[in-house]
Amino acid sequence: MYRIVLILLLALASCKAPYSRTTSRHGAVVEGPVMKIPGLDRSRQIRVYLPPDYESSDQRYPVLYMQDAQNLFDERIAYAGEWRVDEILDSLALETGLHLIVVGIDNGGQERIHEMNPFEHPEYGLGKGEEYVEFIADYVKPQIDSVYRTLPEREHTGIMGSSLGGLISHYAILQYHDRFGKAGLFSPSYWFGERIYELTEEDPFPEDSKIYILVGEKEDDMVEGAEKMYELLLETGHPDENLVLEVDPEGEHNERFWGKHFGNAVFWLFREE
Repeated sequence: MYRIVLILLLALASCKAPYSRTTSRHGAVVEGPVMKIPGLDRSRQIRVYLPPDYESSDQRYPVLYMQDAQNLFDERIAYAGEWRVDEILDSLALETGLHLIVVGIDNGGQERIHEMNPFEHPEYGLGKGEEYVEFIADYVKPQIDSVYRTLPEREHTGIMGSSLGGLISHYAILQYHDRFGKAGLFSPSYWFGERIYELTEEDPFPEDSKIYILVGEKEDDMVEGAEKMYELLLETGHPDENLVLEVDPEGEHNERFWGKHFGNAVFWLFREE
C-alpha cells in the first residue's frame, strides 16, 4: 500500500514549533549573482528568497535549492504561471514559525532539457546534468553559504524541482548526499532517464534523507514511475517515516499544481529542524 500523506498545516500550526514566530509578514526576493556554469560556457541568474525576519534577527536558516527560478516568485517572468513560493513561505512563517531561505536557479530555456538530464538519451544525446548539479553543489551552495546566514550542513539543506527538475534534483541528492539531506521531487520525469532507478538501487540515499515525491493522477504515466521509485526506495531499506509519496487525484502537470502542494512538502521536509 502506498503512503499518501496530506499535511494539514493549520492543525500543525497549533503545535509547538522549533522556530520563533515572526511579527513581520513579508520576506524579500532578491536577485543574487549571475554565475557562470564551469564547463558549459554559460551563466545563470540566481534568485534568493529571504524570510520575513532575516533583517531583524541574527539567526541562521535552513536552505532549499530549487530549479526553474523564473517560475517560482514572479508571474511576469514565469513560463506558465508561478508557484507563489514567496507568498506561501510568508504564510508558513506566520502560521508555523518556519523560516527558510530559498535559492532559485534560473533554467536555461532551450538548454533546460540537456542541463536537467544527466544521462544519455536516444533523441537528445548525452545530457549535461552532471555539470549542472556540480554547479549547484560546488559553486552556488558555497557562494550562498558565504553571503547569507545559512545553516550549511546537509541536514539543513534541501533540493527541489518539478518534471525534469524533479529528475535532476533526485540525481543531485544521489550524487551529493553529503551536501543535501532533503529532496522534494514533484512530478519527476523518471521516464526520461530510467537509469535513475539503477543508480538509486546501487547507491541508496542515506537513511536520514527526507524524500517527498508528488505526482498527479492526470499526469499520464508519471504515477507509475513515481510509485516504482517509492517501492524501490522502500526495498533499499529507506525508512518509511522519511519517505512520502503523495498522489493527487486531480493533479495536472503545471505550476499551479506544484505550487498548491509546495507548502505541505516544505513543511514536512523542514519541520523538525
